[in-house]
Amino acid sequence: MGKKKGGKRLSKKQVADALQGFFQASPNEAFSLKQIFKALRLDTHPLKMLAIDVMDEMTWDDYLSKTSDNHYRLNLKTQVQEGTFVRKANGKNSFLPDGGGTPIFVSERNSMYANNGDRVRVALMARRQNHIKEAMVTEILSHKMDQAVGTLKVEKDFAFLITEGNIFVHDILIPKKKLKGGKDGQKAVVRITQWPSKESKNMVGEVVDVLGEQGDNTVEMHAILAQYGLPYKYPKNVEEAAEKISADITPQDLEEREDFRQVFTCTIDPRDAKDFDDALSIRSLTTSESNKGGVYEVGVHIADVSHYVKEGSVIDREAVKRATSVYLVDRTIPMLPERLCNFICSLRPNEDKLCYSVIFVMDEAANIKSWHLAHTVIRSDRRYCYEEVQEILMNKKGDNADKLMMLDKMAKALRERRFKNGAVRFDREELHFDVDEKGHPTRCYFKKSNDATQLIEEFMLLANRTVAEYIGNPSGNKKGVKSKKTFVYRVHDQPDPQKLESLRQVVAPLGYKLKTSGTRGAISKSLNSLMESAQGKGEQKLIETVALRSMMKAKYSTHNIGHYGLAFDYYTHFTSPIRRYPDTMVHRLLTRYQNGGRSANQDHYEELCEQSSQMEQTAQFAERDSIKYKMVEFMGDYVGQKFDGHISGIQSYGIYVEIDENHCEGLVGMRDLDDDYYDYDERNYQLVGRRHHRKYRLGDPIRIQVARANVEKRQLDFIIADD
Repeated sequence: MGKKKGGKRLSKKQVADALQGFFQASPNEAFSLKQIFKALRLDTHPLKMLAIDVMDEMTWDDYLSKTSDNHYRLNLKTQVQEGTFVRKANGKNSFLPDGGGTPIFVSERNSMYANNGDRVRVALMARRQNHIKEAMVTEILSHKMDQAVGTLKVEKDFAFLITEGNIFVHDILIPKKKLKGGKDGQKAVVRITQWPSKESKNMVGEVVDVLGEQGDNTVEMHAILAQYGLPYKYPKNVEEAAEKISADITPQDLEEREDFRQVFTCTIDPRDAKDFDDALSIRSLTTSESNKGGVYEVGVHIADVSHYVKEGSVIDREAVKRATSVYLVDRTIPMLPERLCNFICSLRPNEDKLCYSVIFVMDEAANIKSWHLAHTVIRSDRRYCYEEVQEILMNKKGDNADKLMMLDKMAKALRERRFKNGAVRFDREELHFDVDEKGHPTRCYFKKSNDATQLIEEFMLLANRTVAEYIGNPSGNKKGVKSKKTFVYRVHDQPDPQKLESLRQVVAPLGYKLKTSGTRGAISKSLNSLMESAQGKGEQKLIETVALRSMMKAKYSTHNIGHYGLAFDYYTHFTSPIRRYPDTMVHRLLTRYQNGGRSANQDHYEELCEQSSQMEQTAQFAERDSIKYKMVEFMGDYVGQKFDGHISGIQSYGIYVEIDENHCEGLVGMRDLDDDYYDYDERNYQLVGRRHHRKYRLGDPIRIQVARANVEKRQLDFIIADD
């Protein structure tokens, strides 16, 4: 029953809402019961008792804290947090606290019109019975983006930008004089000059770049980059600085380096690669011709980018901002200017090149006898693509077959040992497109790793791990530096325990076992055993997908926690400085410490690590969007046709299906599942029909028909095939 107050009746919810608003209006003050009753005009005994009950519940819920027997205040320690705002087109916005944690729901009325990615301060709202945890934005600390990309809509008296994916609450108004020649229907980049406020919910902006006509391939690729704030042009002053760098190798360079120009050396890369940043050399150290059980010297040679790109230079500053090369379907947006990445630094065949190298002495079983780190000069004898090497390894003949087969034998030994030590086995397929001269996709296919790709992978992993141990584990490595020094690590945390338990609950009814506690190695071996057991079975896709989702994301940090997925206690990125900035940082730090330098400033390098991790993720989003765009464009030629696929995702609004023959993914919307009303069972990754109890489950085979392919929205729609 509600309580009377001045002729009105107040429910418990109304009292709770009034108290919540009162404390949020003065988050830094403590109030006595007398002050609270007076401010809220709670002037009857029942209302006062109800308010005390509600405040006691709020205290128990950590929303309020008691400063004395009859004084309360907002619990700032737990109730005011800072983090990132995530905007969703369906209105289910959320707040991600700094340092991780569960996303917290933010309703539109409590969002202060924050945009996706904005840093915000929130107050957590009191959670009443049967209510989800909810937050209210109290301050926008900084905007993620000050520009947006979209389609111009130009009317007689005004213009505005329609953004893709509804990333803003409202379209951006553009004064006609700020259109920069942009016309109706064209794609454009707009800088926001006025943000939403209490006075006006609209944003105002000005066109900074007209990309061109919608549907043009280059325009669409540039729009994807601009959407994520990634550059699609190289600054003129940076390119000019690169043109001034001499490619000559001086006598002093040769004098200061180990010379490997007479040792067989090769690069192995994708067929269309231009930036060759790693090479392998091999030579026998045994005099016997048969060399059975012999010893070999294997060199992992990496382009010496830091020799040419000096810290703090204009090229270096641009590389810090980019942090990584971006690989879209039909083009690469390089981290470094083309003169450096494709010419001076690229380890092209029959050209002398400067490298930073890890030189191993090892037997045929890849047991390392000794190793050392050296600045070198090399001359690649041969440029191979993966397909050539795979054919040589399969047929056991071809150019330098004996050397490649020995490297493959060692790589297989390294790989076997790695999995035996607890590395997680995820062999993911990569989607690729062939495109014509206009950028239109003509073929869609996927690549799996093979012996050739694994050969390169294992030696790169070995070099990365070795140099990380050299710095990070001075006591356990005779060659290590004398004391622990600031370094850049590639770290990967253990799986999310809740997601791992969720995986166990999914596979248990299917007859599989999974360890979710114990040592790191025990859990990863159990994961590998689970995935091996599921190979070739109907539930394979389900298990692989849920297992992958339980994994944390790898990132860069000066604080080493090891790499769970690889089962390495120390790991870094040393092998790709042409396309990743952290590798350049690692080269500089290694050179510094080899020369006896003091430990570098950790805070500075941690900032660079955070920037690199963030840009890596942003680049991945752009790469996925370019794949999605080409996927929709490709499948536009197959509207009405039927394909076999499997369910690759389950959501409350429908099921995602991946076509088996080409890996293109589309959505069967809930409205098209019209034979029943389906409930979303999030815990078991399935939709369940209420009347007929039909289940659509993650990983299930399914036959679909291509219904619609909307390139503008990058949206591919399927319906269930009727045969």
